[in-house]
Amino acid sequence: MLPDAIAKEIIADHQRRPRHTGPLDGIEGVTLDNPGCGDQVTVWADVKGGRIAALTFTGKGCAISQSSASLMTVALTGKTVEEARALAARYRAMVMGEEPGDPQLGNLELGDLLALSGVSRLHARRKCALLAWRALEQTLEASTLG
Repeated sequence: MLPDAIAKEIIADHQRRPRHTGPLDGIEGVTLDNPGCGDQVTVWADVKGGRIAALTFTGKGCAISQSSASLMTVALTGKTVEEARALAARYRAMVMGEEPGDPQLGNLELGDLLALSGVSRLHARRKCALLAWRALEQTLEASTLG
């Protein structure tokens, strides 16, 4: 867990200056909404040879949903689909306040994603932190089927 001041700084930085934004040419994005708070995110993934060559998003909403999407794109670009799914499972477990069921997941580096670990104590914000990741799951599913 990161100190609160550092976590807040990381979240604010990714909200103010989101990374990897905008649609990817020729790739269909997946859009999800959180009707409870109005957050919306669209995620695009360009998967080549089983690896995420590019991962981008656009969205609107709270600092948690938007910084989570930005942090996700940074953490997963260049990873294999398998690595991305494993890291997504580890991230979800952290946000939900759960222990990762698979011992292998505990060894994955969350890096700056740890800035969102405090969301586990804020039940209403968990959906915000997971919105982009749910869109990612659907995007990866579509890209591996196509």
